[in-house]
Amino acid sequence: MTHDNTSTRRRCAFLTLADPTGFVIDDDLAREPLAALGWDVQSVPWRPAAVDWSLYDAVVIRSTWDYTDDPEAFMQTLAQIERSGVPLFNSLETVRWNLRKTYLRELAALGVALVPTLWRERLQPGGLGALFTALGVDEIVVKPVVGANASGAFRLDRAGARARASEVEAWYADRALMAQPFVPAVTAEGEFSLFYFNGACSHAVLKTPKPADFRVQEEHGGEIRAINPAAALRAAGDRVMAALAARPLRALAGTPLYARVDLVRASDGSGFWLMELELIEPALYFRLATGAAARFAAALDRVVASSGRD
Repeated sequence: MTHDNTSTRRRCAFLTLADPTGFVIDDDLAREPLAALGWDVQSVPWRPAAVDWSLYDAVVIRSTWDYTDDPEAFMQTLAQIERSGVPLFNSLETVRWNLRKTYLRELAALGVALVPTLWRERLQPGGLGALFTALGVDEIVVKPVVGANASGAFRLDRAGARARASEVEAWYADRALMAQPFVPAVTAEGEFSLFYFNGACSHAVLKTPKPADFRVQEEHGGEIRAINPAAALRAAGDRVMAALAARPLRALAGTPLYARVDLVRASDGSGFWLMELELIEPALYFRLATGAAARFAAALDRVVASSGRD
C-alpha cells in the first residue's frame, strides 16, 4: 500500500561510513520500495557529531564498513540509539554477539559445520609456524577475530609463512586471531552467500576472487553474480538460521532483520562449511536480485509494525 500523506510518513536512518570512496554500496535501491510503504530514508554516518535519534522511527546498520577501526566507538553509537528507544536493526544484543567471530564456536556446538578453526588471543614471536602443525596442513588462512572486508587476512604456505613471519606476527601481536586450512573451493568455485530477511531466504550470490587472490570482496577485485541456490546449498543456509534461532539470542533479540550466510564447499566432501554469519553490516547485493530491495523494505516495515512503533 502506498502512503501519500506526508504527515504520516516515517523516518529511517541507514547507518553508513563517512567516506564511501572505493566501496560499492547499493542500499539506495531500497529507498523507492520503502518510500512506497511510507518511509523516508536518510543515510547517516555512524560517527555523527550530534544526532537526535528519537526523530527516527527505525535505524538500520548498513554500510558501516570502517567500524573495525574503532569498534568501541561504534558500540557506543549503537548503545545511544537503543537508549533513545528507536528500533535498531540488527539489535545491539545481536551486534555484541556477532562482533567477535568466536560466535562460530557457539554455532558449531549446535551442529553447524565449520571450516576447521584454531583460536588464539595473539601470536607470540615464532608462533606462526605452529599453526600449520596444529592444523596438519601446508597452507592456511589467518584472519582477525574482529574484522571486516578481509582486513588483516593472510593466506600463507609454509615458505610464505617463513618469509612473512615478522609481518604477520607483528599484526597479531595484540589482536585475537583465527587460523583455518585454506579451502581450495574458495578459488576453484567461490564462496556462496544466502540472504535472509526476517528469517525468510530472499536471494543468493556466488563470489569468486580475481586470479591469484583468495579475497572475494568487490573491493579486492572479486566477481559477484546472482545464483539460484541448489537444494543442498539452501538446506545448509537454513540449518545455520535454525541454529541461530535455537540459541538464547533468539529470545533476547528476536529474528534478525537481515542475515547473510557465507558458505563454501567442504574439502572433505561433506557438503558445505560455514565461513561467516554476517549480522552487523553485510552487503546485501540488492542490484543483483530482482525484488530483493522490495523484500527487504517489506521485512523492515513488518518488523517495525510488530514492535509497536508503526
